[in-house]
Amino acid sequence: MSASPHSHSPRLRPRFTFAPVALIALLLSACASTTPGLNAGNEQASDTKPSDRHAQTRSFGNSSGTQAVAKAGAAQAKTDAALPVLEDSLRPGVAVDLNEAQAQQDLWGRVRGGFAMAELDNDLVRKAENWYSSRPDYVGRMTERGSRYLFHVMEEVDKRGMPSEMALLPFIESAFNPQALSTAKASGMWQFVPATGRDFALKQNIFRDDRRDVLASTRAALDYLSRLNKKFGDWHLALAAYNWGQGNVQRAIERNQRAGLPTDYESLRMPDETRYYIPKLQAVKNIILAPEKFNLTLPPVANHPYFLSVNIDRDMDVDVAARLAGLSVEEFKQFNPQMNKPVMLAAKTSQVLLPYDNASAFAVNLAAHRGPLASWTAWVVPRTMKSAEAARQVGMPEAQLLDINKIPPRMLVKQGSTLLVSRTAHRDDDVSEHLADNASIAFAPDVPPLRKQSVKVRKGDTVAAIAARYRVSEAQLAQWNKVSTSARFKAGQMVVVYTPVSAKNSTRSAQAPQRGKAQAKARPVRTVQTAQSSRTAKPTKSSRPVKAQANGRQVTASAQGNGESRQR
Repeated sequence: MSASPHSHSPRLRPRFTFAPVALIALLLSACASTTPGLNAGNEQASDTKPSDRHAQTRSFGNSSGTQAVAKAGAAQAKTDAALPVLEDSLRPGVAVDLNEAQAQQDLWGRVRGGFAMAELDNDLVRKAENWYSSRPDYVGRMTERGSRYLFHVMEEVDKRGMPSEMALLPFIESAFNPQALSTAKASGMWQFVPATGRDFALKQNIFRDDRRDVLASTRAALDYLSRLNKKFGDWHLALAAYNWGQGNVQRAIERNQRAGLPTDYESLRMPDETRYYIPKLQAVKNIILAPEKFNLTLPPVANHPYFLSVNIDRDMDVDVAARLAGLSVEEFKQFNPQMNKPVMLAAKTSQVLLPYDNASAFAVNLAAHRGPLASWTAWVVPRTMKSAEAARQVGMPEAQLLDINKIPPRMLVKQGSTLLVSRTAHRDDDVSEHLADNASIAFAPDVPPLRKQSVKVRKGDTVAAIAARYRVSEAQLAQWNKVSTSARFKAGQMVVVYTPVSAKNSTRSAQAPQRGKAQAKARPVRTVQTAQSSRTAKPTKSSRPVKAQANGRQVTASAQGNGESRQR
């Protein structure tokens, strides 16, 4: 089914071509009393509302049905100019005909037909098969969730000429959950750790984490696997390197080579997690091949896109986008999980993924939308400041600023940090490409300034004793002096201690020279008396102390001080 070119809203550059959904809906309405087609059982499982995208085109035997179709066609021709063109982002310019035979094929069959890796058959495979087969509810959730993304992954696998086992890897990595986060900070459907993600151009900043982006992470993962297979010449070794790291696999191979041992996957020494990694993939492969053998059922998945890609060119709140698409925010995030903030920045997130049925509604609703699309923008902190001061400058409640930017308590926001703030009449611009790509936030402890002191150690002093005396932590004192927390010091040794400078002391110190000058003017001559004599010290132009000698004692009076200091 093809569609004629349409004009579209200037704020939308859609990316999918398909027969207008409105016409399909009217056709279905006209034949509502007919018997469902044979493929009605192929309806795809989904967390979203039931879909009509598997419905077949039918012929009608009555004139009212024909008239309804004719009216629908005329109405559609009239509104064609207002409907955006939607294209498959994987196959631009190719019409998505849901009624063609290929689109109605079972995607699981396509997956099975692409299996090409060497079989693995050992006790670990049996262990994994037993684990999955004893948890049918888990397998059901995992495969139903995976059905949203499997078509796209298979398209990318086929484009690279890879075995279709690679499309099953997210079942092992994350159970096809694009928002999964491991204890090792690996994130997304393909579980990239931060460093490897950056190596494959998966941007991670305060606004987004492309490791969770369905399209970007799939591209990066398959590129990485292709590189590993080229390096090791074996898919089992490539998968082991994906899990364990290519350097570790290379060293294991070299170790076996030196020992005159085989260097295949099963012969290498590796951690238990990696040893079990490929048997789990083999177990999932075996279940896909014959689910009935394990008393499991796979959800039907049709061989066409589950989601479409629609471009945006204005910043947009996530809840606004979800509302325009007719989805809940949670459903919207299943397809667009990379957002770290409640706003999408068009400068670097130029497209949204939507279920097939919702893409057209989003395009039409966006074209008709007349209110603001975004209520948030970015603000760069001009100098290091408290969160309360930042909130006053941007006109937001402090609690809201802390929450939206995840600012920890008792922390200063450092100069140059980017904060997400409310839009106002004077601050209504979309976020720039530079900020969208490079925004960061940094904090500093909100503590008084510290003064460095050198302290002479007393006999028997320890780190704990000095820390308690100066009310600092043992760990801090040990770090300042590069010793352990259990260290003991020698008597007379000098130890560094940093203590807070209170505002009161700072003010007093700052005012002391001024008071000294005033007193010097008021009392230009100071008299220092001792038991046997008195001398008058002449005023001097310099601030050098005036000394008097009496009874073998040296008495020093500062012309700018508040009193005398005596040295014995």
